[in-house]
Amino acid sequence: MPKAMTSVRLDIKDQKTRKEFEDIISSLTDFQLHKYSDDPKTCDLWILEIGEDPKKEFELIQTIKSLGTEKEVFLTSSRLEPDLLIQALRAGAKEFFPQPVNKEEVRNALIKFKELRESEKVVKEKKKNGKIIDIVGSKGGVGTTTVAVNLATSLAQSEGNPLVALVDMNLLFGEIPVFLDIESGFNWAEVARNISRIDSTYLMSILTKHSSGVYVLPSPTGLDGVNVATPEIIEKLFEEMQEIFDFVIIDGGQSIDEISFKIFEMADMVLLVSILSLPCLTNVKRLLWTFKRLGNPPEENIQIIVSRFIKKSEISLQEAERSINKEIFWIVPNDYLTTMSAINLGKTLSNVSGGSEISKNFVALAAKFREKEAKGIGKEKTGIIEKVLSIRK
Repeated sequence: MPKAMTSVRLDIKDQKTRKEFEDIISSLTDFQLHKYSDDPKTCDLWILEIGEDPKKEFELIQTIKSLGTEKEVFLTSSRLEPDLLIQALRAGAKEFFPQPVNKEEVRNALIKFKELRESEKVVKEKKKNGKIIDIVGSKGGVGTTTVAVNLATSLAQSEGNPLVALVDMNLLFGEIPVFLDIESGFNWAEVARNISRIDSTYLMSILTKHSSGVYVLPSPTGLDGVNVATPEIIEKLFEEMQEIFDFVIIDGGQSIDEISFKIFEMADMVLLVSILSLPCLTNVKRLLWTFKRLGNPPEENIQIIVSRFIKKSEISLQEAERSINKEIFWIVPNDYLTTMSAINLGKTLSNVSGGSEISKNFVALAAKFREKEAKGIGKEKTGIIEKVLSIRK
């Protein structure tokens, strides 16, 4: 059975550059030039030259991508300004070739593009059904981000090295990049504005990979994220992430709105983080009552984590359980010095003090979720397919 051809469209005005691309494409097996004059079908790859009017050409790219025609875009240009390269990435271009083009570089990029498309076809046939774990604070400052970050990194470094994503859903001033000492040019507001383009290739191109193996999607750094996302957009984002990752860990902060309720609905488990104080436990009780009244999330999908646990606390675990009328799922020991050192250094607890009680605690928590993964976490879902997406580094 013959292999499917990869169709490439060229929109290049510089004749010398165009001829170079034509020669490269014709030399490759299973590639063909798109004859759009007599072939109305959409092509697989569009190679466009950025000339004297980049703004107009980038608007054209966004329009075409939104219409779902050409599936991927490569760009070439004799201009090499840094701003142009950033715009190219934001427009969704997967490659940028400076002129005069390096023929070997173009050839390798085309081959890689075809390999990636073929691997994506396999993934679509056998999709993952990654587990979503939403971590919500009963109050500000109870350690929600600490739990999210260290659970995610411990999972990523657990046996089998599952693919783990960490998403900061705090609307403003999320702290995950600070906790992990990373910088990212993208956040979930950027994804929300380009949701029509979302697929595994686009998503993996904007996530930031931490040294632990975790892929991070930060929150907006300013007001640019306000009113951008909707429950429908968030649902589409996390559905795509579930198809790629074994675990999607969400730092949900303290927000209770229509978006957070959509996440509650999708989550396999909601971890409600509290400390043993009267205000926090009162908030936990109120939240549990609210969830029960609304029927979302289901009670069996909600678990309580007590953070900064001190054995001689004025409120015992038994008293706390009686107060909220629910068993406590997990306790995280109090270790102020190690935790603050990790935060200030932008490192995980395991990097700062792998032998500490609190670091071992998160390793044990990750192991518990791996056990639950095998049994099915929370509501019934299809088991995870052990297939790792081929990701271009």
